[in-house]
Amino acid sequence: MPDSPRPRADLAAIPAYQAGRAAPPGAVKLSSNENPFPPLPGVEAAIADAAASVNRYPDFGCARLLSAIGLRLGIDTDHIAVGTGSVAVLAQVMNAMAGSGDEIVIPWRSFEAYPILATLAGASLVRVPLRGDGTHDIEAMADAITDRTRLVMVCTPNNPTGPAVRRDQLDAFLDRVPPDVLVAVDEAYAEFVRDPAAPPAIDIALSRSNVVVLRTFSKAYGLAGMRVGYAVGPKAIVSELRKAQLPFGVTSMAEQAAIASLARETELLRRVDVLVQERSRIQDAIRATGYEVPDAQGNFVWLPLADRTDEFAEATAEAGVVVRPFSGEGVRITVGEPAANDRWLAVLRDFLRL
Repeated sequence: MPDSPRPRADLAAIPAYQAGRAAPPGAVKLSSNENPFPPLPGVEAAIADAAASVNRYPDFGCARLLSAIGLRLGIDTDHIAVGTGSVAVLAQVMNAMAGSGDEIVIPWRSFEAYPILATLAGASLVRVPLRGDGTHDIEAMADAITDRTRLVMVCTPNNPTGPAVRRDQLDAFLDRVPPDVLVAVDEAYAEFVRDPAAPPAIDIALSRSNVVVLRTFSKAYGLAGMRVGYAVGPKAIVSELRKAQLPFGVTSMAEQAAIASLARETELLRRVDVLVQERSRIQDAIRATGYEVPDAQGNFVWLPLADRTDEFAEATAEAGVVVRPFSGEGVRITVGEPAANDRWLAVLRDFLRL
């Protein structure tokens, strides 16, 4: 008999999630794709109001939040499921759609949580390598679908490399996906996309029976600490996602913060535009050195530094900027305030001269 309880054998294969490292005193954290702006006006007051009733359970159905999202998108609330951040909604998708013996196809490198959540769901993972420019190999992803495939992930813009999937590519891909396979389009950074060929996919999720779109309040809305996300899709699929939802997962404070944020759309878009302009400045500065980087459509840039990745991350840390290295592959750097961006750009220029 074993001398201690034994966990599931497949848990040993799960890689530990590598969160962006915290910044020490005096340093700047650009490792977690957080929004550098404070909460939108009215959000802190909404959180404080909700805090007065934390002795009560939150609304299990998040009815007010569903209504606010539905009003913002102009859709019926039966098309919306919520959860504690889009990563939790993704877990709902995987748990509802895939299990033992099933396959989930993902692009790779992409969001680190995909392999973790797929394994927890009991499914097998099929990784399809990205193209050399950091984009999805959409044709290869379609070729990877088998009769065991239950779910395919599309991450647009792709985290951590940055490019978005064009609409013509997505439409052609979806035309090849069997109707009994669900496609989850992860649009965590949708508000930052400026590529006119890559518009949001909400309309696709409402016009096809096998597509859901994932969104979050963590990035553009600056509510990373509140944990709120949602999915939009066919009513039949959303009904299943709600069954997999963690009971009372979205707190009253998180719900009210999200509702208050939705009411500040004008200010939100102004802030996003500021970050997009800074992203463009960063990319121009990088390319001026002669170094080519993938097209950034999120609130981050990707430096494919390969075996010099860890060396560069150490150099930026010494300069007081914490970035997110993917050892042997590249470095993801969040778009921060101009002074912080200038600090690591100076490091990069020196680094590339060596």
